[in-house]
Amino acid sequence: MALVTDFLTKDLPKTDRFASWHDMTAKALIPNLIRSDHAADFRASARMLNLGAVEVSALAYPSLETRRTAKLIRCSDPESYQLMLNLRGSHRILHRGQDTTSGPGEVLLYDTSRPWHGWASADQDTAGTVSGVMVQFPRALMPLPANKVDQLTAVRLSGREGTGALLSGYLTHLVAGAATYTAADGARLATCTLDLLTAFLAHHLDAAASMSPETHHRTLLMKIHAFIQQHLGDPDLSPGAIAAAHHISLRSLHRLFQCQDTTVAGWIRARRLERCRRDLADPLLSGQPIQALAARWGFADPAHFSRAFRAVYGLGPQDYRRQHRAGQASGGTHRQAPGAPRQ
Repeated sequence: MALVTDFLTKDLPKTDRFASWHDMTAKALIPNLIRSDHAADFRASARMLNLGAVEVSALAYPSLETRRTAKLIRCSDPESYQLMLNLRGSHRILHRGQDTTSGPGEVLLYDTSRPWHGWASADQDTAGTVSGVMVQFPRALMPLPANKVDQLTAVRLSGREGTGALLSGYLTHLVAGAATYTAADGARLATCTLDLLTAFLAHHLDAAASMSPETHHRTLLMKIHAFIQQHLGDPDLSPGAIAAAHHISLRSLHRLFQCQDTTVAGWIRARRLERCRRDLADPLLSGQPIQALAARWGFADPAHFSRAFRAVYGLGPQDYRRQHRAGQASGGTHRQAPGAPRQ
């Protein structure tokens, strides 16, 4: 099965759009009864990322009503959870005795083995579209106690701060870059996704102690990576500052990065150099002095920056910018980019 599948109802005759969407979601996700006032011309889209047991889908559709009945559950029950990150519009669900409505930036968790009745409603300022990212994964793969995770079903959870913001950013970037993934990436991305879901749910359960050491290790490393990316422009970013921000010892921080065959400083330097390389290649920044671009990403010493850039890309920053401009001027879109990183 393909890693990525795109489905757009606009590619179909109007009379087939709603029925095709109904059938597609039943096969790709789970069977539901769907009703919509927009069935006559149902304009919807889905990008589905198949990571094996884990499926991640970016969905956009008009307002609709959905039911998962006991009869449908008896006919088809994958014994999974569905987690919906709401991006536009609102989702209301009656599920496990809860009546909950979520808005943009919020998250809802569903149990596919329990009936629900839901409504997705588009706001007037969203062009009549509800959108979000859904993750479907087997309950058996969630390392947290099932009776505790069940407490979070149909509960409005924040995706705007802490582990929620980390999860939201990860999911939106995951589906945005789906076309670039290879089949070999699937299992690794499934593991990353489950680890981050576990951290997010454990945070809300205050059950971090229930996570395995491996899951805790990977989740902490992802949080540290995100922190570094957010503070690359700070010249005072250091291993000590990173360790303090995450309430761990400097020794523990260095041990985390040793498992990646790099150092903390090396990882920071590589990310900063890549940001500088992108800026040097950006025609909109061609008038900016190289020293200013380097300082923007934490390189206070121009000579040090030039040496570090040359060591990685084989060219000094000025030569890299000059060659990149020449390639753009000649329209050579098939030429190899100058200054590829050295292996």
